[in-house]
Amino acid sequence: MSAGAASAATLDHPGEFVDDALGGIPRQRDVLRSVPASGKQGGGGLEDPLRLGRRTRLRLRAAVRALLADPSIAGQSDVAKLAAVVLFAKSRAPKGQKDDNVTSIWAAELGRWMGVGESTVHRRVLAPLRASDGLHTEEVRNAQGHPTGLRCLVMPLWRARTRDGAGHPLALDKAELATLLRLCEALFGHGWSPEGKEPTPPGLLAGRRGKGAATDRLGLLLMVLDAPASGWLPLCSGSVRRTEKKHGRGAVTLARLLGCSPAGARKVLDRLTENGVVARERRGTSTRMRGRGRVMLLPVARAYGRVLEVVQDPDNVFSARPGSAGGDLAPAGAAGALGTPGIRGAEETGNAEIQERPDSAELHAHHASGVTPVVPRQLDCGFSGKGRGAEGRRPERACAGEDQAADGESAVAGTGSPVAEDGPLRGAKPQESPVDERVEQRPVGAVAGGRPKAVGWDKAQQQRRVGLPASRRLQVALGPVAWLWEQLSGWQQDQVEAAAKAELARLEGLLALPGGAPRLLADRLTDRLQETGGEALVDKPYGWLIGRGLVQRPSCSDRRCDDGIRLDTGTGCENCQNVIHVRRARRAWIGAEVDRELPGLSDGERRSVLEERLREEAAIEAEDFVWRREQAREQQARRDADRAAAQERVEAERAAAAVAGAVRQALACEDCGQQQAGGLCEACGYRRRTEAVIVEAGLVAATWSADLTDPADVTAVTADVRAHLNSCIEAVTQQFLGLMQPGELEAEPVAAASALAFTALQAVEQALPEYRSSALGRLGRTEEAEAEAQRAYKTEQGRRWFQHNPNGAHAVAAATREAEAARTRTAEYLLAVRLERLREQAAARTAEVSAAPWTDRLPELAERPLDDDATGAVIA
Repeated sequence: MSAGAASAATLDHPGEFVDDALGGIPRQRDVLRSVPASGKQGGGGLEDPLRLGRRTRLRLRAAVRALLADPSIAGQSDVAKLAAVVLFAKSRAPKGQKDDNVTSIWAAELGRWMGVGESTVHRRVLAPLRASDGLHTEEVRNAQGHPTGLRCLVMPLWRARTRDGAGHPLALDKAELATLLRLCEALFGHGWSPEGKEPTPPGLLAGRRGKGAATDRLGLLLMVLDAPASGWLPLCSGSVRRTEKKHGRGAVTLARLLGCSPAGARKVLDRLTENGVVARERRGTSTRMRGRGRVMLLPVARAYGRVLEVVQDPDNVFSARPGSAGGDLAPAGAAGALGTPGIRGAEETGNAEIQERPDSAELHAHHASGVTPVVPRQLDCGFSGKGRGAEGRRPERACAGEDQAADGESAVAGTGSPVAEDGPLRGAKPQESPVDERVEQRPVGAVAGGRPKAVGWDKAQQQRRVGLPASRRLQVALGPVAWLWEQLSGWQQDQVEAAAKAELARLEGLLALPGGAPRLLADRLTDRLQETGGEALVDKPYGWLIGRGLVQRPSCSDRRCDDGIRLDTGTGCENCQNVIHVRRARRAWIGAEVDRELPGLSDGERRSVLEERLREEAAIEAEDFVWRREQAREQQARRDADRAAAQERVEAERAAAAVAGAVRQALACEDCGQQQAGGLCEACGYRRRTEAVIVEAGLVAATWSADLTDPADVTAVTADVRAHLNSCIEAVTQQFLGLMQPGELEAEPVAAASALAFTALQAVEQALPEYRSSALGRLGRTEEAEAEAQRAYKTEQGRRWFQHNPNGAHAVAAATREAEAARTRTAEYLLAVRLERLREQAAARTAEVSAAPWTDRLPELAERPLDDDATGAVIA
């Protein structure tokens, strides 16, 4: 049953749950026992939810760790963290709809997922997560108002998909979310049996309820995501604190996963061991002291087909505490030889489909043992010291000083036994180690008494990084080739990192939506590995990554094509399909032509003729391509020449404009004759603008105070306005002259004239709005404006929402407002129409005066005073 179907069944049948379908889970006291299958989990089949591929497991582990590390989730209790993981697994994948990233659930159902009650969910899950902005919830009610569910949005997931895009570890797709949900169902799902569908059995910890249930489930999930196919939990490396040693390295590892104390993690391991999902053992040593403890996830081992056997010893019982002796690096067979109880894996390597580490890998590099192993080998746990076999060689990817050189005289090499006649534990030293030899032969520049200076390959190995780069985008992109990355030197890692960054930047430019380049590059590397046959067949990791893994291979001329796949859509390249279709059509057409022209040919002769025709067509197409390319080059050359000519024309026009501007600047003023004034000096320009404003003010005043049909009346009004404005100009001019220092006007006459002209312009420009406002007020009281206002008033009172009370306060206020707006519009219209009419009349009179001969204009000119122009110039 898929995760999506299971989720739908849960929402459709809330009442049909199997609360405790496991019954009694087998306990582990003094002897380890295997875990019975719960439903269909743990059966070792390919459909087992616990059977995760390496890439999928790492992807889910990164997502869960990123969720728990979010600031809104990190400080919460274990029950809140587990709830966030469950809601994240049940979230809807993005499909461009309104309910993307949303989860529909009930509080009671969420409590069954975590093994707690509904009140605990409200008190310790929903309220703290809402307060830290880690969860947004919305209550769903039916038509009668009764609550029917709870819509939840995990905010770290929403922020990851909206801000960081597909490159964020939390941005899982639909298949990955379904895989995570199936894993949670197999581990601690409460189980349900919908009508008409296959029931989903309860998980391994479905019967674990009450205090600490959420912590046990969260710890089991984190350990399963960390455990490889062998089932052995990779324990934390390095030294631990003295206060943590008494709890064991397994407890310290789980404590770091859960973020709790080693004492609390030890209690979790004890409970999980009692529930039969975790097994702990200690490896034996040649000194018969307790060796290093190990932790196995039994469901993971059973999912991958490991047959678990029970090795019993009444004298030795598993303990959670590690031994205080330093001999925790014993060989694999020492435990069985000394009778130390443990789990032995009798598995067939030929049937194992997923091998994350070689079968012979052990926890650490083993030392010589004093006895010969007499029990079958243990399950491989993925560490570096195992698998030396009978050849006496050091294991692959081991450091230079991990093992001693083996030769034909070595007893270990000769017998193939992990027990050496002479060794470090025997007090003997057959030959100098490579480290000692290197110190004795250190170069001159080495520091005395210290390690030699590393050069060449040694220096590169010291500088190399075991883990992927710190950038999250590079971690996602290079995740499929993490094992190849570990084999590179420091310089090679820098080159691969630079190439990956450049490829990510180039892919971002090809995609329509940002943020998908890391996943796209990761998919490309995965496909390249599948073509090669896996990481094990890559003999030169650096050359493979630079020359094959990170390189795009377009199959056509489209820049978005990569091996016939569109990078932006992920679908087949249409251009490649067109090319293939054209080639197939051409081959079919040529074949039909051969059959028509040369009937009766045998298959071999027909094939030869067809191939010859195809070669001819290919040659013709190549010639045509060359011709078209030459034509394109010629057209490009012509376009470049036209562009250059156009640029020259622009430059010539710019130069001509500059010359014309210089000539125009050399012209004298048309009004006063000032030299180098560009045809009009600054003072005369101000005077012209002042005269235009005076004329405009006179026309505005004439629109309401003069008879527009009587030119004499209009002239009289404009004359009055001019006289008023001239008096204003005279007043501001005298005020300006009073502020000037004696002799300042004579010192700079041009600047003084410009200042006086500008002062006059400001005076008339300030008076023009007053004339316009007065004209609008007068025109607003005309018959046309009154009629328009009355119509607007009645129209507004006749509105449907005022019909029931047309004389009410709201109706009267609205009608008055509309009437005033209509009055204003009418006044503005009347002013614009009358101004246009007056301008036309003034233009007609000016044309008549200009057309009259100068002899007819002599009387008018004679009546003008001689000092009129001079007086106007001084005032202006």
